[in-house]
Amino acid sequence: MDEPVSKKPSEGAAENGEEVEEEEEEPLRGFLDEVNCPEPGIIDRRMIEAAYLEEGQKGETRRLHQLEPVVYERIRTMRLEFKNILRIDHLWMMPNLTTLCLNCNKIEVIEHLAMLTALRDLNLSFNYITRIENLETLVNLEKLSLFSNRIQKIENLQTLEKLVILSIGNNLINTVEGIERLRFVGSLRVLNLEGNPIAKMPDFPLSSYVTAILPQLNYYEYVFIKAETREEAQKRFYRELREIEDKQEREIQGLATEEREMAEAERLASSFVEHLDGHQLYESLWRDDNNGRILMLVGTQAQELAEEYSKDVHELTQKIYRLGLEHFGERDDEIRDFNANLYEGQEELQSQGQTQIEEFLQYKERTFDEMRLKWRDLDQRDDDLEELSAQLDTLTGQFEDALNEMWQSLMAQELHLHEAVEDSTLNFKRKISQLMASFVEQAQVSFQQLRDVCGHFADNMTEIVSQYLASKLLRDDLSTIPDELRKCIADRDALLQLVEAMRESHASRVYEREDRMANRSREFIDDMIKKLKNKEVDRHRAKVLEINSFMEMMTEALANLPRETNNSKNDSLSD
Repeated sequence: MDEPVSKKPSEGAAENGEEVEEEEEEPLRGFLDEVNCPEPGIIDRRMIEAAYLEEGQKGETRRLHQLEPVVYERIRTMRLEFKNILRIDHLWMMPNLTTLCLNCNKIEVIEHLAMLTALRDLNLSFNYITRIENLETLVNLEKLSLFSNRIQKIENLQTLEKLVILSIGNNLINTVEGIERLRFVGSLRVLNLEGNPIAKMPDFPLSSYVTAILPQLNYYEYVFIKAETREEAQKRFYRELREIEDKQEREIQGLATEEREMAEAERLASSFVEHLDGHQLYESLWRDDNNGRILMLVGTQAQELAEEYSKDVHELTQKIYRLGLEHFGERDDEIRDFNANLYEGQEELQSQGQTQIEEFLQYKERTFDEMRLKWRDLDQRDDDLEELSAQLDTLTGQFEDALNEMWQSLMAQELHLHEAVEDSTLNFKRKISQLMASFVEQAQVSFQQLRDVCGHFADNMTEIVSQYLASKLLRDDLSTIPDELRKCIADRDALLQLVEAMRESHASRVYEREDRMANRSREFIDDMIKKLKNKEVDRHRAKVLEINSFMEMMTEALANLPRETNNSKNDSLSD
């Protein structure tokens, strides 16, 4: 595959009968030092454009390819081998990239690949990478080559659900830890770990271990794994396999539970009714409420009253909870429809613009072919030169007029789309704000009812505590009254102060929860609209830049046409 086969130094020495002192091997890369590489640098726009224009086409196809404008969204393959690259950057410009070759460079960190979600083939062989990281978003990756780097451990690969081939030989991996995580990559069929320290341990057959614990694997070190080989390996590593399977099962169950909880928490948070699906609000009323705690010391009657209080609060919080979920569904439908319509409009205009560009490129080729003929005639003929020059000037003027007309048309379409998106976003904000206001207003009715319940509870508690103290006083049983309540025996104002403090504390908790809901609903709208506007501004700027870049490319191509025609003529003569 990607890896060269070479004889190990120790083997050659052994043949000569020499003793070889075993050293920790580092990936061989001497041949890289002999390659005439450019100055070390970072991937930038110029490097990307140069690599794209130098693709493997030949002859006329190559010439035409180099005349075309660089449309980054169309680039599917990018090869940047032997570029002396130190750091990865600017690859976000090619969001539809499917194949990326960065092998044979000096890259130390895997970074800035998060936007390349369409990537299927990634080659990072022969670099200086020390850690596998920042690959989580490459969900379509099928082939990953990290051969001959400085990686010490297999990690952070379990999210690559479509990975089929993993080559990580000739690294510094000296532990089996992490190999079992590849069980989560159910699509993995080919694995290469040759040349790592762990593969050279005399008392540990790595190939058998890998074969035993990775049942989905078909090839190890590019050798097909036979059924009898797998069976024998699983017998040898039976205990390790059982431990890994048990651990994996527990992890899968834990992840499933965590995923359900996170999904539900996100749904409730988006509905602004999180912590209202149970008794959380009621429990929060009593938090740090020392006055309420003192009043509850009167015993059974207070407990029974508190139970009724709890039921009333729970009934109202459930009402708010159901209301939030109902309005969440309405908002979610509205948001989904808006995004779908927005995307449809953008795609339609993008298609129209693309058709215009393709038609113009066909016109450009016809015009340029005609101009090339006239330039050749101009060089070969001695008469009618003024007429030929006039014809060339006419063709040039027509091309420039057509180019300007197309620029105006594309810009008009883009400005129309930009204004339409802004208007749609404004209308969407109004509609979503109305939905949110309706929800908050209905929820506020229930919150007011909650505060009323707090007031009724406080009034009833005043009566119960008063009766409790009067009963103890009548029976001359003052010694059994809790110390915190004794001051209320002769001072009714002290009792009323306790009750009022409890009432204010509970009502304050309700106000806090209501305010949080109202504030978050406003923040939700503001954040969403801000993101929509920023996204549209970025899209609009990128589109304008793309249109202007295309115009510049066409203008440059026109200006270079005489020189290109002359070079083509000289090439023909030399042939």
